[in-house]
Amino acid sequence: MSFPDVRPRRLRRTPALRRLVEETRVAPSELVLPLFLKEGLTEPRAISSMPGVVQHSRESLRKAAHEAVSAGVGGLMLFGVPTDEHKDATGSAGLDPSGILNVGIRDLVAEVGDSTVIMSDLCLDEFTSHGHCGVLATDGSVDNDATLAIYADMAVAQADAGAHMVGPSGMMDGQVGVVRHALDKAGYQDTSILAYSAKYAGAFYGPFREAVESTLQGDRRQYQQDPPNLREALREVDLDVAEGADIVMVKPALAYLDVIAAIRDRVTVPVAAYQVSGEYAMVEAAAANGWIDRDRVIAESLTSIKRAGAQIILTYWATEVAQRLR
Repeated sequence: MSFPDVRPRRLRRTPALRRLVEETRVAPSELVLPLFLKEGLTEPRAISSMPGVVQHSRESLRKAAHEAVSAGVGGLMLFGVPTDEHKDATGSAGLDPSGILNVGIRDLVAEVGDSTVIMSDLCLDEFTSHGHCGVLATDGSVDNDATLAIYADMAVAQADAGAHMVGPSGMMDGQVGVVRHALDKAGYQDTSILAYSAKYAGAFYGPFREAVESTLQGDRRQYQQDPPNLREALREVDLDVAEGADIVMVKPALAYLDVIAAIRDRVTVPVAAYQVSGEYAMVEAAAANGWIDRDRVIAESLTSIKRAGAQIILTYWATEVAQRLR
């Protein structure tokens, strides 16, 4: 025969055909926008390593939230950035009802209510003078169990402020179970937990450190996961699900698509992935130099994360992409 009987190209011939058979679609409701609220700002402040992303004032935070909700974004993840004078060895500003993170949660609740999912970062690194995700033992290591006690109080403070979902991200052993118990005991049985179950101590977080004005010296390898390890991630996910995680997350995303896929095959709870600051910055830098087609690369990267198995994607492009998808 001069012709093949099977021609897969038939279904690629026109844009309409390609749309008809498209296997993976990203929806606005699956995107979550991370937001940074900086204490004391009266105007938003640009983050030099993340073009287009800012540290928000309280007023600009409300405007950004409204814009995201209008675009159909599924959630907002809030990070609080205190002034240096409010940082200490135990991260006490993270528990303070008047601290910048809890103030911001209340602002978001007042602005958008239940029209999106308001999420809060449950970690101490932004609030500690040493920049670690927990309190330090006398030998300088992070004290897991002492940190858990603070996480419990922090979770309740965030629920008090109105967070729909808390995101324990410090990779402490037992953090999900402790947070779940604390929330339930305080009467917040319906507050959900987005567990940072597989958070890797990789090299993609540099711009984020600028965004939160991190004071970290050294690294977090003693408590975040080692990048070569996949089976370890599955073990962490199993523990988090058993402790009551409502959603499990992989962070970063693009360098860990295999981890996302393996976790998606393993669990029945929703799987999220965080397209982190380094991923964002690389695309923006390459696009600014004219080396790539920015919009197509953004769409392709998000599609790859969805195709790997992430139902929910945290991305700094959430509002922009949601507007484009409408």
